[in-house]
Amino acid sequence: MVKRASWLSVTPEPERALPEAVTTLRCGAPAPAAAVAEESARIEALVLCGSERRWDGYLHEVVSLIDQRAGDTDPDVARAREVAIAVISNHHNLLLALPGRGAQRTESDRRRLSELLATINEDQP
Repeated sequence: MVKRASWLSVTPEPERALPEAVTTLRCGAPAPAAAVAEESARIEALVLCGSERRWDGYLHEVVSLIDQRAGDTDPDVARAREVAIAVISNHHNLLLALPGRGAQRTESDRRRLSELLATINEDQP
């Protein structure tokens, strides 16, 4: 029997965009290349060897990191925050169309990200 893995269909954008954004958020400054490579390897391992639940847990950690960096004045951090918000928000909205409990598990993060997106959109001319 083949395990359902429809959640993997929504991972490419996060796999590409999150390593640099997450590392920048963690460092509070532009991400060093070695740290970005480590984060990329971590994400790859989660996608290839992990489960949907572990992947959702990782994304939840990133949402917490986004909240921790609220109000940071460094422009690189602010941009990384915006990228992470947009990418994870899109990911979680795509889960609404997939079978399984991914959409339920990410509901509170999806609401939080929606609030953050609204704030970003208000701040932009």
